[in-house]
Amino acid sequence: MAQKTLLVIVGPTGIGKTSLAVQLAIHFKTEIISADSRQFYKEMNIGTAVPTKEELKMVPHHFVHQISVHENYTAGDFERDAIKKLDELFKYHDIVLMVGGSGLYIDTVVYGIDSFPKTKPGLRQELQKELEEKGLKPLQEELKLQDPDYYQKVDLQNPQRILRAIEVIRSSGKPFSDFLGKAKVKRPFQSVILGLEAPREIVYQRINSRVDQMMKSGLLEEVKTLRNYKHLNALQTVGYREIFSYLEGESDLENAILEIKKNTRRFAKRQGTWFRKNKEIRWIPYNRDLTEHIQFIDQIIENG
Repeated sequence: MAQKTLLVIVGPTGIGKTSLAVQLAIHFKTEIISADSRQFYKEMNIGTAVPTKEELKMVPHHFVHQISVHENYTAGDFERDAIKKLDELFKYHDIVLMVGGSGLYIDTVVYGIDSFPKTKPGLRQELQKELEEKGLKPLQEELKLQDPDYYQKVDLQNPQRILRAIEVIRSSGKPFSDFLGKAKVKRPFQSVILGLEAPREIVYQRINSRVDQMMKSGLLEEVKTLRNYKHLNALQTVGYREIFSYLEGESDLENAILEIKKNTRRFAKRQGTWFRKNKEIRWIPYNRDLTEHIQFIDQIIENG
């Protein structure tokens, strides 16, 4: 029996991963697992660039709008749920697609979850208090000093990611990045990871256009409905933070939009840093013809 294949499409935000995944899923007559941690939340739609209604009708998608922003959902939870879903899907499909830009979540499915040392009791509460009293900046600076590698690829505006890293660093005396990428579990399927790439100016241009389109589609109105929940971890993300600042009178709308574009470009750069460290990713041009993509994939799978 042919080995089952998980075909993973990665790359920076806005490069066209979803569109390609839908076309490939149609060709291979299969389904898609979303590995975009922002698309998990049912209240977040426009700002997370979820697949369109048409795309969702064309191909079955999993892990899109599956939970609420009020729920806590970790990479470990995703690993457990995604592996369970893959077990189901591989009963009917030889190939299943996984697509997204959340490198940590993709790695948990392909390689397994990393194990971290026990942290000091009460330390998370201490860090939370530091965050509330002094803000995020001092913690960012501590991370930059103690673990410059992780500092380069983490979302620096996500307080929970920063707190978790500092918690491990202070508890272990070692960089947080020392504990990443160690897991290598044996999966009952092979993984083929394709990375979409484009010149930086193209990526940035696509990001700027996407943000403009999000605003036209009603991002401001969407964020207004979530204003009372802005403290939730799920909403500490690009596209929502900046609009919250505008709604609080901390900036005007024009500057908020510019900040979204700037922070999304920074996010794309960190995604690139994360993915480039994985030597198993096969990089392909974002604008290659679909037929060429399919021939390339077939060749890889045939060669095992």
